[in-house]
Amino acid sequence: MSGWPLLLLAGVVSALMTGLVRRYALARSILDVPNARSSHTAPTPRGGGVAIVLATLAALPVLAAAGSLPWDALWALAGAGGFVALVGFLDDHGHIAARWRLLAHFAAAAWALAWLGGAPPLHLFGSEIDLGWLGAALAAVYLVWLLNLYNFMDGIDGIASVEAIAVGVGGALLYALTGQPGLAMAPLALAAAAGGFLLWNFPPARIFMGDAGSGFLGIVLGVLSLQAAWQAPQLLWSWAILLGVFVVDATLTLLRRLLRGEKVYEAHRSHAYQHASRRFGRHLPVTLAVAAIDLFWLLPIALWVGAGGLDGLLGVVLAYLPLITLALKFRAGMPDSRAG
Repeated sequence: MSGWPLLLLAGVVSALMTGLVRRYALARSILDVPNARSSHTAPTPRGGGVAIVLATLAALPVLAAAGSLPWDALWALAGAGGFVALVGFLDDHGHIAARWRLLAHFAAAAWALAWLGGAPPLHLFGSEIDLGWLGAALAAVYLVWLLNLYNFMDGIDGIASVEAIAVGVGGALLYALTGQPGLAMAPLALAAAAGGFLLWNFPPARIFMGDAGSGFLGIVLGVLSLQAAWQAPQLLWSWAILLGVFVVDATLTLLRRLLRGEKVYEAHRSHAYQHASRRFGRHLPVTLAVAAIDLFWLLPIALWVGAGGLDGLLGVVLAYLPLITLALKFRAGMPDSRAG
């Protein structure tokens, strides 16, 4: 099976499994209990992102067998994504020290890069630059940062799922634009799995994703972006544009907290999207705003770059400047004045 039936099946399986995980979490009292740093107010089951992981990992080999995904990309995605999800699952159900989690994340990134053949050449102002070992090191940092920032940004109902759907669909459109529609199925499968979970996670959420799901989404989206860049180098910039909301908010928040000397590994609620959800008194307007920015601002610029009409670096600058302004307006990285 391949094509649209597989995508539909991935979404349905994800939705059904999320419901089962929710029942299990309620029966075992696996709940996210609100505290002073939470963005929710009621105890909520967690760990539902496992459904996204399993639905996606089941779809990828089918796509590879059908010729819609290179086998080396399959091993990169399944190995790195599965390992990160396992580490996140164990951390969700116990605790793994931050240094060991970080080591595991870099191991997953190294695995993915080994299967992809290293970092793709960098497309800059019409030229392709092969950075060699430096490029591989930067790509590893990129994957680990994307993995962790996705975890950081999974703090209000629906936002991580909506972002995964928007980026997955955008990545598929980029493949169609560059004459490689067959390769669009992998990002669409991820989007379909995230869509199944979103049925349960849409504000007000009935279950949370957990580190297993958010970490999986982060590294899989990162690996998909590198795979796309191997197919057409300018697509790395396009994917960076698609991920702009998460990249800008998380990076700006981290930098401002570092400058204040805060312990950046400690839980907080100072991201712009968290400030915005408190200002509006609900999660829904913020989640819908992220979807609108992805669809009406970032996607057109990403497609423009993908089509070769705009240099990638200039496209990122154009896309990110309003996002930086918006993040500053909503006090990204600044303490919550109402925190206890």
